[in-house]
Amino acid sequence: MDELDLKQMGAMISLIAEEKGLPEDIVLGVIETAIAAAWRKESGERDMNVRAILNTKTGEADVFIAREVVEDGLAYNPATEIPQSESGGKEIGEIVEEKRKVESFGRVASMTAKQVVIQRLREAERDAVLAEYEDKVGTVVNGVIARVEPRIIRIDLGKAPGIMPKSEQIDGEYYTVGERIKVYIKGIERDDRGAQLILSRGNAEFIEYLFRQEVPELDNGTVEIKAIAREAGRRTKIAVTSTVPGVDPVGTFVGGRGVRVQAVMNEIGDNEKIDIVNWSDNISEYIREALSPAEIVKVEVDGKKAKVYVTEEQQSVAIGRQGQNVRLASKLTGYDLDIVLMDAPKKKKKKNVEDSLLSAIEETSDE
Repeated sequence: MDELDLKQMGAMISLIAEEKGLPEDIVLGVIETAIAAAWRKESGERDMNVRAILNTKTGEADVFIAREVVEDGLAYNPATEIPQSESGGKEIGEIVEEKRKVESFGRVASMTAKQVVIQRLREAERDAVLAEYEDKVGTVVNGVIARVEPRIIRIDLGKAPGIMPKSEQIDGEYYTVGERIKVYIKGIERDDRGAQLILSRGNAEFIEYLFRQEVPELDNGTVEIKAIAREAGRRTKIAVTSTVPGVDPVGTFVGGRGVRVQAVMNEIGDNEKIDIVNWSDNISEYIREALSPAEIVKVEVDGKKAKVYVTEEQQSVAIGRQGQNVRLASKLTGYDLDIVLMDAPKKKKKKNVEDSLLSAIEETSDE
């Protein structure tokens, strides 16, 4: 097809809108953008600011070239600017639009228009999907695993696809195509290929959501989560507090016989250990709690750093495997923690029994 049939495009707007699930005015805007791009390609200049209006009933189109009014006598760009003396009485800085009738387009301009239509319709579809999920960012939804790739998991959320990057997955978790899965909608990422819903199971917010399903006291404000530090698939530390005297926050989160914390672990896997500790506005006390299960001798706080003194037998517990315990405690409290070995008190040397006996004999013989 050498020429772009504007009348046919106008007649197809309602069909395209229905097929794509888009409002007709959005589709019309896409086509008008394509007409403007095609006219600029064939009859205008690259820098020109061009818009188009299509009469859907007659198939006739007009383009409007916008130029800014500039002072007479100065160098200017004819594609985007116009001297004041030629502007028809407009003030400097105002915009003048020149109307041109669109007659027809050649092959190159028609190709340009079609490419713009395809691209803009895709963008409009993505925008429509994003508009639907925009208010769901920060929530957990159910999805079905559509495809497993080395670095990402593709998940079908029903009306839109999403991706779960490696960094957002639970370490050691196995994913299979067709499996139903809970995911946290972390955000919307835009790049050259469009927009993507970024999903997560490995972030701290996912853990908070799971606990909110199990701990109704969170919703009524009896208990609060103050901070979460997580290394997904390995270990999570949660600092909790109570707003009501006499309520044990840790016990509330653990639940009778551990039923509440076990329900969370059933979702994320038993390999991930969960430490629930008491939050305190006393930073030294909070650091002690955060380093649980290690027993701390004393804490010295200096700015946002703290020296944490431990005995030799508690040193490895405080640091944790590959530094995990102290790393998570540091993240939980917001303090740079330095585990320091406490010098053990020197023990007095016990006298040998024989030496004591000899000394006594020598004293007796001297008498």
